[in-house]
Amino acid sequence: MLGTTLKFDGKFILQTQSDGPLDIMVVEFRTPSDIRAYARFDEERLAQAQADNAAEPKDLLGDGILVMTIDQGADMQRYQGIVQLDGVGLEEIADRYFRQSEQIPTVVRLAVGQLYGADGGQPVWRVGGLMAQFLPESEERMRLRDLHGGDGAPDVEDGDEDDAWVEVQALMGTVEDDELLDPGITSERLLLRLFNQYDTRVFEPVPVLDRCSCSRERLATVIDRMDDAEKREIAVDGRIAAQCEFCAKSYEFEVAG
Repeated sequence: MLGTTLKFDGKFILQTQSDGPLDIMVVEFRTPSDIRAYARFDEERLAQAQADNAAEPKDLLGDGILVMTIDQGADMQRYQGIVQLDGVGLEEIADRYFRQSEQIPTVVRLAVGQLYGADGGQPVWRVGGLMAQFLPESEERMRLRDLHGGDGAPDVEDGDEDDAWVEVQALMGTVEDDELLDPGITSERLLLRLFNQYDTRVFEPVPVLDRCSCSRERLATVIDRMDDAEKREIAVDGRIAAQCEFCAKSYEFEVAG
């Protein structure tokens, strides 16, 4: 959801490092539509967490940090924000990050689950999300301040006293997981359910594609930069094997000599 809002060619990277069963998670979004992700977990600890009925996101992540990085390319400076993971889920972490780091109150709803078809076939994993942000500099609020002449205008810098934002938060709290996961409930239909009393605009959808950016040529360039001793150290039977952690694609390279 965050990656599709970027207006430049670049990458949005979300990464967690924590002490939970899921100790590393990396999601990389490349504009305008490509996404890849990787998660590392301890199988024994994960199985124990499931047996103990403690497999909520906050339990799997544990304590640590979440890092959000915006990379606009080689000639631009990276922007990076860090927020603590301290036993809460991604929804709460997003709210905390935007309120503390960006001063933009934000509400995020996430859901993931397996759906079974009518024919009783194999279940299909689906994920859904909804995000709302408070925009203090919106045209509507700027006009409201102008009408008040700057004196006695409502204090809406943080959204706490803004009636519309309070109502949006309440409406977001009514969203159920099945509404975010049901293929029959389109984005437009869900928005109409929630915000039919507002003048809602719907923009063209942006497709998000599961597409890894790894390539044989890129790995070959990395290996070429190694000296001969490094190559021989990692080679087995005269070949260097590499596997992309994101898409699990395997590559092999011959080592001369």
